[in-house]
Amino acid sequence: MKLRLAALAAAILTIALTGCGQVQDAANKAVSDGASQVATAAGSEVKKQACTLVADGLVSVKDKEALGGLVAGAESAGVPTEITTPLRQIADSGDQAPAESVKALQDACAK
Repeated sequence: MKLRLAALAAAILTIALTGCGQVQDAANKAVSDGASQVATAAGSEVKKQACTLVADGLVSVKDKEALGGLVAGAESAGVPTEITTPLRQIADSGDQAPAESVKALQDACAK
């Protein structure tokens, strides 16, 4: 009788541990999916802001500062390089934003 009870307890423990692993896997997947969705949303918002600032083709000093502030967020959010490269070029430029970088950013925004 004790042997049956021990075998039953071992079976229940094995099932419980397997279930816990599956629950943990599901929780990890949910967290990963949630983080991915947040990064995608953040990337979309950064892209939207950058595209709005260059839509008219004119980049004021204030626009340039705002674009400079978006660079790190865009890069960390996984925004495509077709956006981040001209964004970085504009942010790193001197007094005037390079016209070719503004055009490249506008073209990327149009896609």
